[in-house]
Amino acid sequence: MSHSRGNEVDPAARVPPRRRRRAAVVDVAVVGGGMVGASAALALARVGLSVTLVEAREPRPWRAEDEVDLRVVALAPSSARLLNELGVWNAICAARVQPYRHMHVWDAANGAAIDFDAADIGRQFLGWIAENRLLQSILWDALTDAGVQRLCPASVEGFVAGDDHVHVQLAGGDPLDARLLVAADGAASPLRQQAGIAMRQRDYGQRAVVAHVATERCHQDTAWQRFLPGGPVALLPLSDARSSVVWSLPEAEAQRVLALDDAGFMQALGVATDFCLGRVMAATARAAFPLRMQLAQVYQADRLVLLGDAAHVVHPLAGQGVNLGLRDVVELRDSLCAAQAAGRDMGAHTSLRRYARRRRSADTLDAWGIDMLDRLFSGSAATPKASVRELGIRACNDLDLIKRVLSDRASGTVI
Repeated sequence: MSHSRGNEVDPAARVPPRRRRRAAVVDVAVVGGGMVGASAALALARVGLSVTLVEAREPRPWRAEDEVDLRVVALAPSSARLLNELGVWNAICAARVQPYRHMHVWDAANGAAIDFDAADIGRQFLGWIAENRLLQSILWDALTDAGVQRLCPASVEGFVAGDDHVHVQLAGGDPLDARLLVAADGAASPLRQQAGIAMRQRDYGQRAVVAHVATERCHQDTAWQRFLPGGPVALLPLSDARSSVVWSLPEAEAQRVLALDDAGFMQALGVATDFCLGRVMAATARAAFPLRMQLAQVYQADRLVLLGDAAHVVHPLAGQGVNLGLRDVVELRDSLCAAQAAGRDMGAHTSLRRYARRRRSADTLDAWGIDMLDRLFSGSAATPKASVRELGIRACNDLDLIKRVLSDRASGTVI
């Protein structure tokens, strides 16, 4: 015969569910540990803010004996200045980076060309070519010394903005509370989507084919770019005397070029670049990535700001992608410092407004300016705009003032 225990409660049921201890609120949580996100975390820590960086995958360490990374960036003087302020520029230069003093840009349709020379504008260099992996590796290693808490591997499941902080739920981990959440989580930015921020987009229907090549003549510390009907092709100087290829092609043509054997690729590239460095003698494996333009409608939400590719993606023809992201970092740092100095809540909408308005305005100008260049230079020599761009290129090359303005814009001297 069974005996009922009536209203007696199982002793185990008396134990309340375990509650996770709420951690202290950090000043800033940065989601995304790429070049821009890591730079932001480092920059904000350097000015005395408490920073936590959330990243899904730890960057692969850079080693000098490894092949040069296929993904390279052209760093403008404004970017080099920031990296120097962050204390990592010397390490980057000591590892493997190639400065360039000259840039030669010409139009295949009519031969019109424009030349930029660092000496003409009172600079030692126009910019530097550096590997993505090298920059990410050095920035990642610098975070710990700067006091940045790294949560990796980790990802964000969701967030809720409150009156004085944002509550961030991490997948499978303790929650994180911060006064400000920075979305530096890439072009597909889950945080941007969760915040309901819309994007304006243009798919170029192109892919950028990338590779490294050895040529008959050295690159001469020069970045070479030729505009073809299907898109621009660039040869960017590398520190081992080779050049990095960034060749923008319509989708079908890009697939054809990727399928070529090495001899066929080298010959096609030589023709595309008008053999400006002589014959192409050797080439690495090739890769490709799709090209598009994206621009967020706004750069902020409640206690959230967008940074880098999460806010904007541009065509690579002007080499400005990462430079725009690093300029975002400078503006965000300066805006938060100004808010702190004035005794304001750095995560409040009014404190973030300066950053959001100024950077969206500047990025919009750059994004649509680059888009206009792509539209202007696409198409054959038979189109009317080919004559217009020939006149424009020749005029720019003959007028030092215009060249100086273009150089200042690209270098970040004028933002």
